[in-house]
Amino acid sequence: MNTDLTPKERAEALVAAMTVEQKIAQLHGNMATFDIYSMSNELGGVDMSEIDEEKMAQLMAQIRIERHVAGIDELGIPRMRVTNGPVGVGMGDGTPSPPATALPMTIGVAASFDPGLAYAYGDIIGKESAHLGQHVLEGPGVCLHRTPIAGRNFEYFSEDPYLSGVMGVQVTKAIQDNDVIAMAKHYVVNDQEHERFRANVVVDEHVLRELYLLPFEMCCKDGEIAAIMSAYNRVRGTYATENYYTLTEILREEWGWDGYVQSDFWSARSAAGSLNAGMDLEMPDSKWLNEANVTAALQDTSLEIQTVDRALVRRFTQMFRFGQFERPYAPTEIPAAEHGAISRRIGREMAVLLKNDAGTLPLSPDAGRVLIVGMKAFAEKACQGGGGSSKVDPLYTVDPLPGTRDVLADLGSDAQVDLFVVERDQSNLDAATAAAAEADVVLIMAGLIATEGADLKTPEMPYGQDAMVEALLAANAHSVVVLKNSSPVLLPWIDKAATVIEVWNQGAEDGHVVADLLWGVENPSGKLPTTYAARLEDLLYHDEPSRYPGTDEGAGYPTIRYSEGLEMGYRWFQGRQIAPLFPFGYGLSYTTFEVVDAALDATATDGSTPVTVTATVRNTGERDGAEVVQVYLGIPVDGQPPKRLVGFAKVAVTAGATEEVSITIDPAATNHPFSVWDYATRSFQVKPGDYTVYVGTSSEATAAALTITVAG
Repeated sequence: MNTDLTPKERAEALVAAMTVEQKIAQLHGNMATFDIYSMSNELGGVDMSEIDEEKMAQLMAQIRIERHVAGIDELGIPRMRVTNGPVGVGMGDGTPSPPATALPMTIGVAASFDPGLAYAYGDIIGKESAHLGQHVLEGPGVCLHRTPIAGRNFEYFSEDPYLSGVMGVQVTKAIQDNDVIAMAKHYVVNDQEHERFRANVVVDEHVLRELYLLPFEMCCKDGEIAAIMSAYNRVRGTYATENYYTLTEILREEWGWDGYVQSDFWSARSAAGSLNAGMDLEMPDSKWLNEANVTAALQDTSLEIQTVDRALVRRFTQMFRFGQFERPYAPTEIPAAEHGAISRRIGREMAVLLKNDAGTLPLSPDAGRVLIVGMKAFAEKACQGGGGSSKVDPLYTVDPLPGTRDVLADLGSDAQVDLFVVERDQSNLDAATAAAAEADVVLIMAGLIATEGADLKTPEMPYGQDAMVEALLAANAHSVVVLKNSSPVLLPWIDKAATVIEVWNQGAEDGHVVADLLWGVENPSGKLPTTYAARLEDLLYHDEPSRYPGTDEGAGYPTIRYSEGLEMGYRWFQGRQIAPLFPFGYGLSYTTFEVVDAALDATATDGSTPVTVTATVRNTGERDGAEVVQVYLGIPVDGQPPKRLVGFAKVAVTAGATEEVSITIDPAATNHPFSVWDYATRSFQVKPGDYTVYVGTSSEATAAALTITVAG
């Protein structure tokens, strides 16, 4: 407890004072041990790959207990309390899990293209973790949206590694500024939920480095994240929790990271093997790192006590770093209204306006008769996404009908707002279309709520909502489609809809946020963080089962091969010359913008000097708004996709005004913007050649193409 020592010195002194039994007791969580597959059997023999939202909720409800590592009073070691929380503080230590602010989904944070907003998001999570006396927040999630059907896309940021990394770093810094340990997850290539406990992912080294490891590297180096959660899946045949290459050679030796690695819940597969590879803490119980197993491993020398000490020093160092040994457990009340107001602001800035062909939006306060229509989860209730361990027990929610009435009252409107709930089986769809025909404005609310533990069968809104949307559009030409999705979906009716806005799963403030956007209290400024495909056939895994869901190659478990290489996300669509429905980085506004006069501060470089891109953003419309200037780089190396995102800046511009934007691209940055992975040197290298710098407002809308030459 000598605060004159460094955190590591304190950790080493503590470990030196511990008995072997005390050390082993600190290697694992203290939830009552059980088998998650046995739990699924108790729920009716549920196949984890096919589990639906209701069954998953039942399953995960049983896990709302004791997410902690027990303390040791005589040594001053506090009970280390752990909570999940990529989308708000959920399933913290305690029974029941304490309520918190239900925030919008992480995918929406990326859609804001605003690092400052990502910090505000993480700050709410960090503050509420501290209010609830939690020491560790299991987030941010920085795996990539390789497919639109992945069950946890809602808690991951984007298909792009740089955007994911920038946002992940800001969330990390914000959480840890509240003296709460942040934990990047799920390390690594846990990009699907299907067979996550067994699947093996095979990925080429340059693809692993340039895409899937990149946001983790940024969180480690730029965010100084304190912890990383190791994934369930195998990586090239070895479980992620036993993978010496990823856990030690890359994390420790290459990146110089000094935090600790925690297993995902029940992802540990061994005692000596996991600890020797670089895993430091088993959660949530002691299935493997129990006294009998660890003692036996020490006795047969498959494990050394120094390795145990190393694991404990790593974790205790981070606890000392954030003052957690000195801080008494004294939960305080979360300021629900204050945090809810911030959540409302965050939610408004992430919505993406997809179509506004007839100029219907923003709606007039004199809208007359307004009908909200859709299924219960989207039209009647606040759409709180994130099934599974990310589920937040909300302090409060604002449903669409009262939220809309609140906003209209604030605008002095006397519009009449009603609600019609369509049954899941659409047995009352005829009545819904009849009600829609009588309204002056119809707000069609539809969407998708994804869940941990199960991927979607198809990238479509469930329960036949596409047919519902099409029928309602036909009933009234003055219809606005409000999408509330966890992940991109196919939109087969899109040509019949003039007005479409994607607001994502908004959480507590859903009703207020959507009305704020529709009536122009806020001008939408979000951009798509993941591509919307036009057809199922356009997706990288279509008719390629080896890419997803994987094939049994004789080992008894599915192997998923990332054979698309670097062509993932918008890089897939551009590399294969497939036109997306809506491209990465796309998003409209209630005003219009021009990005002009793009320029570079140099036309040649040695490959190590930062390059600055400048441009002018002109608001050519009649409303104030914000635009996102995006910079992409074309790498002159065989096998590279046409473009990679290397910089962006969101700028607010008043109507009729202009703003200057400056974006610096540093070759030495942790996202390696100019570099490719070089197999010969086993490092990132900048190759000579003519690089194309694209400047625009989406991955497709890059009218300015500038050339910079990197000398040999």
